[in-house]
Amino acid sequence: MTKQHKTHLLIGGNLGDRKSNLESARRLIGQRIGTLVKSSSLYETQPWGKPDQPDFLNQALEVATDLKPEEVLKAVLTIEKELGRQREDKWSARTIDIDILFYDAKVLNNKDLTLPHPHLHERNFALVPMLEIAPNKQHPVFKKSIEELYEASKDDLEVVMLDDVEPEETKK
Repeated sequence: MTKQHKTHLLIGGNLGDRKSNLESARRLIGQRIGTLVKSSSLYETQPWGKPDQPDFLNQALEVATDLKPEEVLKAVLTIEKELGRQREDKWSARTIDIDILFYDAKVLNNKDLTLPHPHLHERNFALVPMLEIAPNKQHPVFKKSIEELYEASKDDLEVVMLDDVEPEETKK
């Protein structure tokens, strides 16, 4: 029997029907990568790195998978392409973006994949949804929990929860 691994993904997008794009990404992730164990609320977030574009919708997912990290990456890239992702400039607007934040407690750095995600600790749009589903998850490099990384974050961009009847603001 193959060992189940726990991977945390961040899905997001700021073009087209953002909610529908995230729903499609979740469905395809469930079909091709593994079982969705937990999903955060949806968060509307200001664009990071390139501010002159529409706001993003983001969501963190915990997925149980039999796939190896490289196979998860291959599946993610295929899903992005199928959902209309065009890779242009870094941080440009996109229909869908799927980042692998963690794969178990694996540390990996090669030309195709860096685990954990190298910028996770700098980005509230990733930390806030992760805070909801895995606040005590330990970063294997920094040896800090998601909660501790969020508390130390210098990112001041707004992250607003959308799932509640009255959206809550989550700000630093």
